[in-house]
Amino acid sequence: MRLLLPLLCSLPLTAEIRFLPQASGVDASLRGLAAVNARTAWASGTGGAVLLTTDGATWQRRPVPGAETLDFRDIAAFNARRAILLAAGPGEKSRLYRTRDAGATWQLLRTNTDPQGFWDAIAFWNDKRGVLLGDPVNGHFLIETTEDGGQTWQRRPTPPALPGEGAFAASGTCLVVRGPREIWFATGAARVFRSTDGGLSWTVTPTPLRQPESSAGIFSLALGPGPTAVAVGGDYRQPQQTRQTAAFTTNHGATWTPAPGLSGYRSAAAFFTRTTVIAVGTNGADLSTDGGKTWQPLAAAGYHAVQSGWAVGPQGRIARVTLK
Repeated sequence: MRLLLPLLCSLPLTAEIRFLPQASGVDASLRGLAAVNARTAWASGTGGAVLLTTDGATWQRRPVPGAETLDFRDIAAFNARRAILLAAGPGEKSRLYRTRDAGATWQLLRTNTDPQGFWDAIAFWNDKRGVLLGDPVNGHFLIETTEDGGQTWQRRPTPPALPGEGAFAASGTCLVVRGPREIWFATGAARVFRSTDGGLSWTVTPTPLRQPESSAGIFSLALGPGPTAVAVGGDYRQPQQTRQTAAFTTNHGATWTPAPGLSGYRSAAAFFTRTTVIAVGTNGADLSTDGGKTWQPLAAAGYHAVQSGWAVGPQGRIARVTLK
């Protein structure tokens, strides 16, 4: 889920951001993260790992039978009982599962039947309406929408992809939604696709983050209040590289401005308040207090994904993210 938690007032510049480690009980690389509220969150990752907390502190495994080899790169959660998992991978390794009983049982909703397909992310407006993003097949990104909680899906048209263009299944946040019908997704070619009518039509905007390497581009979008949004990324093979790693928009993505200051490649970003944004990557984290226009480093370990309240990363790493 994206932006389910209410945006808070702006933090003072002297605000303290802390990453408080929590025991996950797994050594999986965690990339999927869905914060439902201050006590409830889900996480997912490699080796079929699925975790749930309902007290904001302790995590319990919620395994999917038969999915031990899958890589759960994204998860959308609606409450402590209901969630949808996305497994990313080539061909039939891309799958969707659903639970309605806090992970005690799981239903296989879909298996990708296209051997050329690769699913990247899911995002939901509510427990019925959602979007699925996949890498291009036959020159077009896969965008499908559901109106019944993932039981059935309808293909939506998308503009042509560039040669070799794809999306990064790095944190589940290359795809985001807001409002009644708005969809955004970002690509390795550092382009941002935006639809305001549920995927029926699209605008495509280049950003200043384009790099020639296939390992570089935009990895995450974070939607702020009104017309604002932030894009972060870089080159995951060169995590210390600081050029072309962040940009922001103040006009609904019509134009993007480079933002200096990120400490390297970042795979996820999230608004914690109206102007406070945290970005995370394998070599650390950064903070912006002006809506993503400028950044400063934080004292934090490496993480793959962040949402309001938590961050998850390699080797089963989970932290509670607190603002003071």
